[in-house]
Amino acid sequence: MIFGRVKSLESILATAERKSLHRTLGAFQLTLFGIGCVIGTGIFVLTAAGAQKAGPGLMLAFAIAGAICIVAALCYAEIAAMIPVAGSAYTYTYASMGELLAWTVGWALVLEYAVAASAVCVGWSGYITGTFLDHTLGIQLPPWLASAPLALGGAPGGFINLPAVLIAGAITWLLMIGTTESARVNAVLVAIKVTALTVFIFLTLPSDQFSAAKFNPFLPAGVFGGIGTGVGAVGAAATIFFAYVGFDAVSTAAEETKNPQRNVPIGLIGSLLFCTIFYILVAAGAIGTVGGQPIMGPNGVPFPTGSEELARQCATYAADQLPLVCSNEALAHVLRQIGWSKVGNMLGYAAGFALPSVILILMYGQTRIFFVMARDGLLPERLSTVHPRWKTPHIVTMMTGVVVAIGAAFFPVGQLADWANAGTLYAFMMVAICVMILRRTNPNAPRSFRTPLLAIVGPLTIVGCIFLFVNLPYQAIIVFIGWALIGLVTYFVYGKKASYLGRGIDVDGEAPPVAH
Repeated sequence: MIFGRVKSLESILATAERKSLHRTLGAFQLTLFGIGCVIGTGIFVLTAAGAQKAGPGLMLAFAIAGAICIVAALCYAEIAAMIPVAGSAYTYTYASMGELLAWTVGWALVLEYAVAASAVCVGWSGYITGTFLDHTLGIQLPPWLASAPLALGGAPGGFINLPAVLIAGAITWLLMIGTTESARVNAVLVAIKVTALTVFIFLTLPSDQFSAAKFNPFLPAGVFGGIGTGVGAVGAAATIFFAYVGFDAVSTAAEETKNPQRNVPIGLIGSLLFCTIFYILVAAGAIGTVGGQPIMGPNGVPFPTGSEELARQCATYAADQLPLVCSNEALAHVLRQIGWSKVGNMLGYAAGFALPSVILILMYGQTRIFFVMARDGLLPERLSTVHPRWKTPHIVTMMTGVVVAIGAAFFPVGQLADWANAGTLYAFMMVAICVMILRRTNPNAPRSFRTPLLAIVGPLTIVGCIFLFVNLPYQAIIVFIGWALIGLVTYFVYGKKASYLGRGIDVDGEAPPVAH
């Protein structure tokens, strides 16, 4: 194989075949599950960043990102049902395209999980410092303790985002000692998130302050802002793509789904359509009431989100006149502006309660990817060491926590989301390629779900992911390329020689159970 050693699909599937899962989930349950997984970080945190890129065109951006997610989700569903083991896109690539490309996917997933966790930490910090400390307790943290440095895209006077670092440390500690989230707690958190956003829609869309004039111009930066600019409706779509990450959890439930060929696509497409419409309504409510026009630079192009120029412009506004695009807690800010301060604070509390669970899930996902790569020998085996008392991979968890904390401490949420999206889009593209390759190389492998019209859906996914990738800000593209180069050096210096498969040890495809 030109791309390196291919891991035996038979050995990977052996584990799954030994574990029989009871099929209990129907289309409705899957749809609700998907809604719960998707709605969260992006809509609470990135509304302001998206508006700065696209203005009212943020509504179109949500539609574009949602459409690309739908085709990607169908590809994900087939391969997750076919290879229902740990490792996500890394394992799928190992089974279809070989070790080298699998390594690049695993390396890119660091951007998807760890950097995304940093972004959520920063988003949580914005709601906690704005809603809980400032508007509830009357405590204002000094700028140097509540924001990234201005040179890295933070606020004037910023040095470190301490609340974001503290939540990253707390979640790392919970993962290390083995605390497990219960399904009941997760259900409550999902209900809180959905209720908060529903209340937001019902308070903003019928509001007396809602005006169609605030949507004009609808596309102040156009549909296409240009390759690498990260602005315009497509540039905003590349950023708020972050708001849809999580739908793959539905595809991983395919093995427990009744009539998966019918119910999995209903669950995936149904949940994504619901979330897309929900997001568009939230964006409409926010922009129609307080306005969402971007702050434009002297050349008529919006200042980049997370830029020093934008931070300086935002610092010139009084707190009660702050534009939507400058707010760290956008939705709560909107409700306060239209006279619903107490409800806005409650929405801020909802975000404060719900977002830590997202951080935990993302960090857990990252530790699992590293854990499986270490079990394959591509990373030092010591990383897969399980603590004798806590029964968790404490070393890799601590390393992940440090990375997440550093990102959260020194970078703004918009930049972190763009970097995370770069890794996610690459992984999603590779999943689509894997599905098409495995259809040819392993046509008879058990598939409880088959992607309909794969000859169309697969290429659409690839093109859609590339389309959003090239419309990310050039800094995000450079970060991805630089990270990929570091990964390739690491592989050829260490991973290729240490690989168990390269040394003739075709280990089982699934890591042993880990408490979390």
